[in-house]
Amino acid sequence: MTPRLSRRTALAGSGAAMLAGLAACAPPNPGNVNEEPTIPPSDGPVTISYWAWLKDLQKVADVFNETQDRIKVETTWIPGGNTGGYAKILSAVSAGGGPDLAQVELRQVPEFALAGALTDLNRYGFAEETEAYDPGALSQVKVGDTYWAVPQDTGPVATFYNREVLEGELGLKPPATWEEFRETAGTVSEAGKDLITLDPSDGSYLIAWIMQSGAVWFRPEGDGWIVDMTGEDSMRVAEYWDEILAEKIIGTGYGAFSTPWMAAAGEGNILATVSGSWSDALIESVPNGSGKWAAAPMPTWSDGYASGAHGGSAAAVLSTSKHPTEALEFLTWMCTDPAGIDAMIEFSGIGWSPAKDYIGEIRQEPSEFFSGQNYNEEVIQPMAEGQNLEWTWAPLMQRAQDMIGDGMSTAVTGEIPLVDMLPQTQAKIVEIMRDMGLNAEEAR
Repeated sequence: MTPRLSRRTALAGSGAAMLAGLAACAPPNPGNVNEEPTIPPSDGPVTISYWAWLKDLQKVADVFNETQDRIKVETTWIPGGNTGGYAKILSAVSAGGGPDLAQVELRQVPEFALAGALTDLNRYGFAEETEAYDPGALSQVKVGDTYWAVPQDTGPVATFYNREVLEGELGLKPPATWEEFRETAGTVSEAGKDLITLDPSDGSYLIAWIMQSGAVWFRPEGDGWIVDMTGEDSMRVAEYWDEILAEKIIGTGYGAFSTPWMAAAGEGNILATVSGSWSDALIESVPNGSGKWAAAPMPTWSDGYASGAHGGSAAAVLSTSKHPTEALEFLTWMCTDPAGIDAMIEFSGIGWSPAKDYIGEIRQEPSEFFSGQNYNEEVIQPMAEGQNLEWTWAPLMQRAQDMIGDGMSTAVTGEIPLVDMLPQTQAKIVEIMRDMGLNAEEAR
């Protein structure tokens, strides 16, 4: 029998098995970098390199650069995540080089840590800085007691809806509970419209909704992982959406923000999306939508959480960084200082702020597009504060999300319902984790 790695070893050492999770990426081989002595701060000025797909990130770095002359940050644009950015990052680390910092999606952080590509930030005092961060953001860069990255932006889920049509034309309210969601979707469908539409192949929505229900799919325990995708909190969501799909009261032909979605939303035929806070910027592209849309809380279960997490990124100090202390100093400024948050919003259009006490100056003002509503403070902030902090991303989330998307697609056709898909997926996930050298067991 092939020996399995403990969680500590798997998240600290080389992760050749990650190659399967990030196709075409050469697995790094940095050695036991997180067991070597820490790198002391530099005696003189240093230049920090930062690879990311955020637009105009250099303008954010320039705001920081102008505040002092000790640390200079230079950014390089790379393709987003799985479209080429991850391959570029991991290839560079594998060769012993690469930037000091790199953008990594929140759900991908444990996978990069497993590959040995990230610096354990506890070793550089990050755990002492966590009070400045939003707890919901922090929970997504942590495995066990270890912080592997700095949260850069998040996506607490809310309901964005066409107030003019839903409330004005149809006389309905945005659903406050999931039971109300079913009733509202049925009424909207009878009126010849769709409350929401889904791209079934995108598993991120179902994951966010299950997270809100209270599920914890992956739990680090002892030297391994407990995988629980079939608990009560998960199964009630699966049963619920099996019923929704069987009743055909939502659209399933295309996803939110696609070209057909934009056209239908502009015509008032698609009325809402239940998705991450970053959706606001996309919805502002709906034709003739200004002044018609609004935001409301995510529908809830009576004993669930206020919201789930949908998207978002981290800024990670790579294991090959020569200046981790200075890199972390810049990240602390960028992700907690008001000047850093405002710059990321203005120049890079980030999602929800990772800072605990500052959402951004512009997000404290009413929005003309969203019906004059001060939706960020009224809606998104409570969604961010009411998340499932027990949720932990596992070192194969892209694979899991793809499998959930495949399962959603078969559920739409009626081939395999979600209540059967989740147990099947759980068994496959455990098998994959074991093949990666991880201790993994199904919850009993």
